[in-house]
Amino acid sequence: MLNPFFIQGTRGEQSLVQDLINEQLRMYGVEVYYLPRSFLTTNTVIEEVIQSSFEDAYPIEAYVQNYEGYDDNTTLLSKFGIESKQEMTFIISKERYENYIAPLTEGKANLNLTSRPKEGDIIYMPLGDRMFEIKFVEHEKPFYQLQKNYVYELRCELFRYEDEVIDTGVDVIDDTLVGSDSDGISEVGTSTILGGSLTMTLVGTATTASAVTGLVNSGITSIIIGSQGAYYSTAPIVAISSAPSGGITGIATVVMDRFAVTDIRIINAGAGYTVAPEVEFISAVGTGATAHTTIGNGGIGIVTITSGGVGYTSAPTVTFTGAASVSAAATAIIGAGGSVTAVQFTNAGLGYTIAPTITFSEPPSTSSGTFEYNEVVTGEISGSTARVRVWNTTTNILELGNVSGTFRVGEQITGGTSGAIHTILTVDDDPADDGYADNADIELEADGILDFSESNPFGIP
Repeated sequence: MLNPFFIQGTRGEQSLVQDLINEQLRMYGVEVYYLPRSFLTTNTVIEEVIQSSFEDAYPIEAYVQNYEGYDDNTTLLSKFGIESKQEMTFIISKERYENYIAPLTEGKANLNLTSRPKEGDIIYMPLGDRMFEIKFVEHEKPFYQLQKNYVYELRCELFRYEDEVIDTGVDVIDDTLVGSDSDGISEVGTSTILGGSLTMTLVGTATTASAVTGLVNSGITSIIIGSQGAYYSTAPIVAISSAPSGGITGIATVVMDRFAVTDIRIINAGAGYTVAPEVEFISAVGTGATAHTTIGNGGIGIVTITSGGVGYTSAPTVTFTGAASVSAAATAIIGAGGSVTAVQFTNAGLGYTIAPTITFSEPPSTSSGTFEYNEVVTGEISGSTARVRVWNTTTNILELGNVSGTFRVGEQITGGTSGAIHTILTVDDDPADDGYADNADIELEADGILDFSESNPFGIP
């Protein structure tokens, strides 16, 4: 039996050791942030974490076990490639954690354990601006000095971001998601955003397009399809017979659907025809399309775009105002930037004596406000949500992370914090090219073998 007159570890002795350790940590340690993991969604069968977040950050002093660099730096060669682990060991005070962090986290939803540090939580180290994920918590080392333990030894690895939500409210922590560059682009032009991202171009300050036109006589008024043809793998060239000497030869293009010609649009009506010109479709693959033309006086010859406008998510309506026996009809063509790039006629009109006034419908909406980093944006129609990574107010390009759902072109998105409202112009969900990924090349090669975007991926048509 132990000698009852010698107590190995009185409360006073234990407090003295704990105070000395706390003092040493404050003198020789570094200030880090402890980020507890919230388990938002887990698999009910094997308790696998499907979705998690880090919404709080608590500063605490910690001692770095090895100041000479990372620990073992184990490099593993497996069937998945070379894996280099950058390990770090931190020592924190047991008393400090239990008296400071534990009471602040106790009772919070989705925190499975708050009485001690737990595996899966993160240590953010300002030196190097890096996050380390706790892989193992050693709480019995040193082993029961004076019948008590005084520190937690946190064995960590460099955090590998997947799709966790990191929104602690501490800027130096949260902005780690965009890497070392605030614009999300490195000096060599590669993306520094951690994890998958969705890139979209938004409508800036919308403006309406404008254009002018002139009149021609004996020009093509319409091109009427006789047969749509079949087996066209690419749009055939529209060849229109030449106008007589001194005249202007017409120019047209086709609209395709399911390997057939479904519409013919006039780009330039030409002028000076004495008889209706013939039309021929030229293509290396495909056959059978036919069409004939009509001609007349006082038609529109060609449209010149004076301003393409900004903010069109779909083709605007084109209206021709002026006296005519047959009014012109046309379709606007918009480019990737949401501006009108051309006007193509389905009918050039007849009987105009004065060039008509051309008006375009206004863009669907304008935009306002500036998105804030890491705020949640929500699609008005789709209900999709995501978090802002980078918002470029000059190019109107928005980079998003933690995407849930599918955003639609033309819908408005609203910032949950800033209240900014912008309309989606284009969406590009392809991952940024880092110089190594070959996904796009592989898909193109695969489509050459079997392309399920075609109506008949196994043949023609």
